[in-house]
Amino acid sequence: LNERKRLRAWLRYCLSLQEERTVRDRSLLQVQEHEQPIVWKVQFSLGNSSQLSNQCRNSVQGKLLITDELGYICERKDLLVNGCCNVNVPSTKLFSCDSCLPNGCCSVYEYCVSCCLQPNKQHLLERFLNRAAIAFQNLFMAVEDRFELCLAKCRTSSQSVQHENTYRDPIAKYCYGEYPPELLPV
Repeated sequence: LNERKRLRAWLRYCLSLQEERTVRDRSLLQVQEHEQPIVWKVQFSLGNSSQLSNQCRNSVQGKLLITDELGYICERKDLLVNGCCNVNVPSTKLFSCDSCLPNGCCSVYEYCVSCCLQPNKQHLLERFLNRAAIAFQNLFMAVEDRFELCLAKCRTSSQSVQHENTYRDPIAKYCYGEYPPELLPV
């Protein structure tokens, strides 16, 4: 009997934590007025990513490839402890668009992010933010800099699918461009 009471108390506690987290997450999704413009450049100057005093955010999820916030793409094994790609490794590339089509859709997520981070893509991203549909405002108004915007933009979205369950382009499904992928015949 005591064990049941403890189990119920523990379940109530866990559920209250989950509810608290859900409320907090919902409040984060509220549309916020952007008083500060999006940050288009990384805040620290890093001539060589092997300097350990600076930290990099990175795309995290790739099994084989990682893109850091400076736009470098590298193999996961070449990621430094500070989160930056090791630029001294020949396979590390800056602003690489390998696997990307001219429409801004790529077959590899990490290449999409790296390509999106090119300085010449700023105009395209600004236009996108200015025209972001109401449905996307909660997502895209929460980003604070170009890296976060490219991470969000390159994730597959409803614009990448048709009939809710089939990719418009099953190969190039990660897009930073203004328009959804081409609709390929089934």
